[in-house]
Amino acid sequence: MFRRTKIVATLGPATDEAHHLYDIIEAGVNIVRLNFSHGDREDHVRRAQMVRKIAKELKVNVAVLGDLQGPKIRIAKFKNGSALLKEKQPFILDTASDANAGDEHQVKVDYENLPQDLKPNDVLWLDDGKIQLHVEKIEDTKIYTQVMLGGTLSNKKGINKRGGGLSADALTEKDKEDIKTAAQINVDYLAVSFPRNGQDIQYARELAQKAGSDAQIIAKVERAEAVASEKAIRDIIHASDAIMIARGDLGVEIGDPELVAVQKRLIQLCKELNSPVITATQMMESMISSSMPTRAEVMDVANAVLDGTDAVMLSAETASGAYPKETVQAMAEVCLGAERHPQAQLQSNTNHLAQNFHYAEEATAFCAMHIANHLRDVKAIVTLTESGKTALIMSRISSTLPIFALSPHKKTLATMALFRGVQPLSMSAEKMSSDIAQSTLEVLQKETYLKKGDQIVLTFGDNMHAVGSTNTCKIVTL
Repeated sequence: MFRRTKIVATLGPATDEAHHLYDIIEAGVNIVRLNFSHGDREDHVRRAQMVRKIAKELKVNVAVLGDLQGPKIRIAKFKNGSALLKEKQPFILDTASDANAGDEHQVKVDYENLPQDLKPNDVLWLDDGKIQLHVEKIEDTKIYTQVMLGGTLSNKKGINKRGGGLSADALTEKDKEDIKTAAQINVDYLAVSFPRNGQDIQYARELAQKAGSDAQIIAKVERAEAVASEKAIRDIIHASDAIMIARGDLGVEIGDPELVAVQKRLIQLCKELNSPVITATQMMESMISSSMPTRAEVMDVANAVLDGTDAVMLSAETASGAYPKETVQAMAEVCLGAERHPQAQLQSNTNHLAQNFHYAEEATAFCAMHIANHLRDVKAIVTLTESGKTALIMSRISSTLPIFALSPHKKTLATMALFRGVQPLSMSAEKMSSDIAQSTLEVLQKETYLKKGDQIVLTFGDNMHAVGSTNTCKIVTL
């Protein structure tokens, strides 16, 4: 069956054996994530090369996403690897203490400005909220706290301030070096962690372009400031090419009860603003060590699909889990199951019917989708595209029909791997310049289930080699 929702899988030690990487791509991975928080440059280069080799062998388009670490604030290390913190006990965070001498009384923090960002009565969440500290007072480099929620705290766990407001820059020196690595790898997408606003995204884009990268920029929404208002949300979406709802840190900062509505609003707004959106974090986390997901995880993935997300993401499940192939297969099955629900097929986009368009390609794309959704016997929507923009606009409209996007450009094909409902197909520039109907028929018969006699809705431009030239919509019988 044609799966509309895309799957992002994080690479790591579990996928480093070639057959495991081959297995997850064959199982349906559309985008692979290189997590720059772990591994070195050689690891990322090698993994990207293997992905592209396997994708070519399997004749599929797989995008490569480089994910910057960002200013993740962490504690240092404990003398014994961990410490047990008990409720109501005092505990000190110190930016100037020994990085390897933490114990049940204190531990070093790697962010020097943390004392300046805090005030008494602030609440700090460590290890995604498993440990919670109430700030009592701040003196020089020391933050005196009382344990609100105790437990075992181990090395290098992250720190978040409830409600957000930490001043750390979105791009660290490590990130700037990793952008150069991403450019060398020629990643298709570059994810920016912890952006505060659109300016952070623009700065990352400038650095990427300076390094020689034309990657699409993904804003990872994980700071409270980024979702503090409708204006803040729109600023982030407009500045980026796609967003990722990074529910781990975002949930810690705004609270899990608020996360539900924020996720739904972000997905809805991305559809309205023609931006792809990835839903991430703990989607099938139990499958790190289990061969089957929990029913709660199944429902979580399914609800994201019903909301209209472009992609769902796997992190440790494929990077270090025991069942990477089975996890991808399970996620693909859940996506297909959710897509059969009427809500996923018939989501209303009536606001587009009253929309005024700025470009011919926008009007043409919406025209094609309206025809396809209302004309009986149409089997697919097909677009010939240079940049992928027409396919992106089409993917914002709900439909039961597949969108086949034909392009001669590898970069465009990889970029479209993220778009919901879009299957990228390679078509040579020569064929796009000749008999369009016949050339399209040849590609579709070879690469899809479509056959001669099937009816499609086809869009293309008078000048097929110019970006933004799509201006023609035709109903074609192959």
